[in-house]
Amino acid sequence: MELGEIFSDALVYPFNNIKALVIYLILGIILGIAMAGTIGAVLAGNAMNNIWAVIGSGIIGIIIALFLGFLISGYELDIIKYGIERNPDGPGVDFVRQFINGVKLFVVQIVYMIIPIIIGAILAIIFQHWLSGLITLIVAIVFSLALVMAQCRLAKTEDLGSALAIGEAIGDISKVGIGKLILFIIIVLVFAIILYFIVGLITSWNNTIGGILTGILGVYLVFFTSRALGLLYSDV
Repeated sequence: MELGEIFSDALVYPFNNIKALVIYLILGIILGIAMAGTIGAVLAGNAMNNIWAVIGSGIIGIIIALFLGFLISGYELDIIKYGIERNPDGPGVDFVRQFINGVKLFVVQIVYMIIPIIIGAILAIIFQHWLSGLITLIVAIVFSLALVMAQCRLAKTEDLGSALAIGEAIGDISKVGIGKLILFIIIVLVFAIILYFIVGLITSWNNTIGGILTGILGVYLVFFTSRALGLLYSDV
């Protein structure tokens, strides 16, 4: 698909799936409440010099945040999968499967982020000048693009091994087209910046309305980006 077709579809996709949008928004609100409650409990425990309250609140909050975070990540993967299949519907909630897929995505992200760090550290020891920084930057860019492909591979197959096949993920970059992929990322970023700028102006006028719109916008952008990414990968 051409980028014009991809973004035309992705722009309206969230509005065509209001039920899925509301489900995701509810999950995001619950996550936000859980995190805010945890921070409040930790601060209260710290004010009372109660170390056990701080530790207990922190652990409980982290567990809740991780559970919801993994669930939401798994849900995003399903949106990408529906895009790859060019399915116009919105995914339902499957707590167990989406949680597991969210954990898998977390593992994939760690692997793809840590390898450039290790390579950069080794190069810094070997070269000890600007060349190591340049090579590290190039490696980091390649792995960042490969991570995008790995996310699509995981969404498509739900197989951790497929997502961690780094060579194949890098090969997918050329299948999509490196220029097309980079342009895709730039368009998404510019679009998000423009929308957040507009919402920021509204927030300066009315904090309550701005806050609500910020939350809705965040959910919309997740649906928009995930749908567009799935469509982008659908030709691979």
